[in-house]
Amino acid sequence: MNTVENILERISNAKQLDFGTIFSDSIELFKKTWLQGFLLQIITILIMLPLIIVIYIPIFTMILAQSENGYMDSDPFFGFFEGMSILYILFIVVAVFALTTLSFVLNAGFFRIMKKLDFNETVATADLFYFFKAKYFNTTFLLMLATIGIAICAALLCYLPIFYVMVPLSFFTLVFAFNPEMSVGDIVKVSFKLGNKKWLLVFGLIIVSSILAQIVGMLMCFVGVLFTAPFVYHPTYIIYKEVIGFEENNNIEINQ
Repeated sequence: MNTVENILERISNAKQLDFGTIFSDSIELFKKTWLQGFLLQIITILIMLPLIIVIYIPIFTMILAQSENGYMDSDPFFGFFEGMSILYILFIVVAVFALTTLSFVLNAGFFRIMKKLDFNETVATADLFYFFKAKYFNTTFLLMLATIGIAICAALLCYLPIFYVMVPLSFFTLVFAFNPEMSVGDIVKVSFKLGNKKWLLVFGLIIVSSILAQIVGMLMCFVGVLFTAPFVYHPTYIIYKEVIGFEENNNIEINQ
């Protein structure tokens, strides 16, 4: 059985991984997953759209009203933000947290799709919503709280620790996607263990992949970013596969 102890032992005994090989494998896998990655971006935008409208419509309305007068006055803007009620601010905070959680479970579904395509299995768009189930709510909710808490603590320490924790945090979704039966504590433990073991490799791959995805996307008239942005998820998936791997007896329902 693929227990937490077994996974931690595999990480401790992990072989050396080559940057070029991981990057090359990521490109090859991206050729199979680009369409599902594009759908992930579109669905995420559609989910985020209501919050964007709620936040920005009042501001845009104020700008348009002032532009009709022929001049811009900063006082109404200060008055607008000062007049926001506690309930409105609380609503924004809760909405952002909820939408971030939805994005988390969508990404977890995308990793499942990535694994299926990697092993030439059949996929469906519905696989993106695999973790939209009540039994996963507590885990995803607590994982998001842990992510926010870790990020805030790192930011309070003069921001430099952010560069350290960004690597382990990048494995939260991956470890959850393929081990949803794990406790939150174990997911955090495995993610930090793997992140520490391969920190420099993962950090370099994340930076290079992000820059490449942005450059290629902008060369494709900016709309291309919707296609290239998911590429950043591929190197971490390849590292997870090479270090921890997948087993038929790991209690993960890869095929529905």
